[in-house]
Amino acid sequence: MEFWPEFLASSWGKEFVAGGLGGTAGIVAGYPLDTLRIRQQNSKTGSAFSILRRVVASNGLCALYRGMAAPLASVSFQNAMAFQTYAILSRAFSTNSTGGEPPSYKGVALGGIGTGAIQSLLLSPVELIKIRLQLQGKTNENKNQSGSDKGPLHVARKIIRTEGWRGIYRGLTITVLRDAPAHGVYFWTYEYIREQLHPGCRKSGKETFRTMLVAGGLAGVASWIFCYPLDVMKTRIQAQPESSPTKYKGIADCFMRSVKEEGYSVLWRGLGTAVARAFLVNGAVFTGYETALRFILHNNNHAASQTEKTI
Repeated sequence: MEFWPEFLASSWGKEFVAGGLGGTAGIVAGYPLDTLRIRQQNSKTGSAFSILRRVVASNGLCALYRGMAAPLASVSFQNAMAFQTYAILSRAFSTNSTGGEPPSYKGVALGGIGTGAIQSLLLSPVELIKIRLQLQGKTNENKNQSGSDKGPLHVARKIIRTEGWRGIYRGLTITVLRDAPAHGVYFWTYEYIREQLHPGCRKSGKETFRTMLVAGGLAGVASWIFCYPLDVMKTRIQAQPESSPTKYKGIADCFMRSVKEEGYSVLWRGLGTAVARAFLVNGAVFTGYETALRFILHNNNHAASQTEKTI
């Protein structure tokens, strides 16, 4: 019974719960748009609206949430690690990490880059499974198969059985190339925007909900625009199973063949959907995270004051 109070009083405990709640809010809010983004990136034609109509007409609204269990199951741990790693690295790289001062913007950017690189180890297999599930309806739309009803564990076992353990980490290199710099942009933009909207809030931690939503949303938009061409390549690499006769031989091969066949516009296909989703999701992530952190800190301070009164 003593575990949870002690756990929530620790830095890791606060970050785990707050990061998990923030990440869960973000996934639930933006997952349908993520499904549309993946389908746009892996298709040669079709606007987001036409793909939406086709998916809903063929498979129903639930198809927009297919594959959500994989990222949702790992979101608490992933976000706990991301926010805690960022907190440690941003201060380690900061030039003013003394006392109660917030990390410098240089420390924020470098901490974000390190966080993105580290979390890719967990994120790459999760996104691979998610992408395969999101594209199942498209793969089987002309076939009478029940495979599209299978869940993430079934897909993971199938990948390992047919492609080996190496297959489960297909796309790891390009995930690191995408996430490391993108997270630097992500955290830097959030810290900079929130300070501009609410001066002094980086030190006081008392920004408004509007500041959280706008700063988080714009941070997500900036990071996605920065890394989007790499995300398109990542989707295409991870969408193709090992057995495919047209399998891309690597990042450069995927880039050259995609551009040759579909033009440079393919590098930005689905960007509008991704940007809309990014604002919605990351506004929810940072609002959920900051709100949960305040609630935990308030409860811890209240419990501490009650203990002092008792003594």
